[in-house]
Amino acid sequence: MTRLVAPGVELERHVLAPRGLAEESSAVLHAGRTRLQLDDVALARATGAPRIAGNAVKVLRDAAENFPAWLAAIRSAERTIMVESYIFANDEVGREFAAALAAKAREGVRVYVLYDWLGTLASARLWSELRAAGAEVRCFNPFRFDAPLEWLSRDHRKQIIVDGRVGFVAGLCISARWNGDPSRRLEPWRDTGVEIAGHAVAALQQAFAQAWAAVGPMPMRLQDIALPESIAAAGDVSIRVIAGMPNTAGVFRVDQVIASAAKQYLWLTDAYFVGLSPYVQSLCAAAQDGVDVRLLVPGASDIPALRPLSRAGFRPLLAAGVRVFEWNGTMLHAKCAVADGVWARVGSTNLNFASWMHNWELDVAIEDPGVAEEIARMYEDDLTRATEVVLNRRNRVSVPGQRRFGSRGGDVARRAHAGSAGRAAAGALSVGSALGAALTNRRLLGPTEAGLMFNLSAIAIVVAIVALVWPLVLTLPIALIAGWLGLATFWKAWTLRRAARKRLAAATIEVAPTDAKREG
Repeated sequence: MTRLVAPGVELERHVLAPRGLAEESSAVLHAGRTRLQLDDVALARATGAPRIAGNAVKVLRDAAENFPAWLAAIRSAERTIMVESYIFANDEVGREFAAALAAKAREGVRVYVLYDWLGTLASARLWSELRAAGAEVRCFNPFRFDAPLEWLSRDHRKQIIVDGRVGFVAGLCISARWNGDPSRRLEPWRDTGVEIAGHAVAALQQAFAQAWAAVGPMPMRLQDIALPESIAAAGDVSIRVIAGMPNTAGVFRVDQVIASAAKQYLWLTDAYFVGLSPYVQSLCAAAQDGVDVRLLVPGASDIPALRPLSRAGFRPLLAAGVRVFEWNGTMLHAKCAVADGVWARVGSTNLNFASWMHNWELDVAIEDPGVAEEIARMYEDDLTRATEVVLNRRNRVSVPGQRRFGSRGGDVARRAHAGSAGRAAAGALSVGSALGAALTNRRLLGPTEAGLMFNLSAIAIVVAIVALVWPLVLTLPIALIAGWLGLATFWKAWTLRRAARKRLAAATIEVAPTDAKREG
């Protein structure tokens, strides 16, 4: 154990040697405890997705494996290509994908591209070339004056489906950020995806068609959506396609089911962790029952403000025996889980309120010992480049400020460019939770939340002073926002009432001739 001291904070860290950590993890993987028994009904209810057998799955690590596989599949397309990505950047990677899609569209392949407005604000130039080539391109949830709060719900999915025969689900977006930048000492981002062949590809197409229909009135061509029975089996792997939509919380529920059923281990990787109390309690309960629960998060986030919010939730986890690790590279962006060597999850959902409840997300839960073992081994490898966070003797969470090193021993620039999560809602929720706890005493605040509380108190005092000295500085923005919300709500109400009157008028015209015939 290494003890570090920062100004005003007493810190401790576990720095585990790669060999020792690998041996420890191997012992967990091959322990003799009873393995996780998967309940098909419970998992189906939690995920809202049936178990689909007859698939082959290939795990893809980082952009170096995902991007070439995606491009190869696109260039081999003969009938259809469906692309759904939160970020479709106007950079060298985005332009390469756009050129490949345009080329296939000119060959007569039906190309569908769905991108998110907020994630892809700077890529408008790409779409003219794609549309000119014959591709259909839609933007998910662009800003609207009459819906000022709908921007909180984003299409955060990342998937590509080709010819109904192969699909890719990942945490990666179509952007050069995932390749890193050697000139700035930025390593490639750590991320995970899967390549799927078999019956589950039909469920991926259904998820895409659902998101496509949510954007515009013209649905996809029925002939472009394969039926499960029309796709040949490709292997013996079972998959559940968790197509998350606002307020469904499929990953939130299934992770709790797995946490309650795990017997040996549950290992989680997440990029923007801000856990809700029920989720944290499920992990704590598993750890207290002897399950090896681990959480791997970024050591330095592309959104620096999120790091203290995430760390504020570590204390109850660590106190319950959950082991928390911080990645030492540029950015950890993967969203994965693996349990007891038989179950694994890969996809786009982050462990925070925005992903669980507000966004459109896509994950696959894989029930296969071979795939689970591969993801567990990948997790072991990731931990050799991570540092463990622990509670010190004063029961405080370590928050060190130490220089990081890359895998080759050289200094690595730690901060990445903006990533792909709906982080504002998650951060606001964590701040609200801490503030509410301070005011109501409904839960015990940890020492790591002291800094957050000091910041909140300073903001409140400054707002109070501004309100007293310069009241217009506060009242004018509030008046503008209230007026905007009022006009937007009035417009929506008027539109709904006008639509109701039109339906009533149409029904009256349709009924009147029928009554006249009866009288005659």
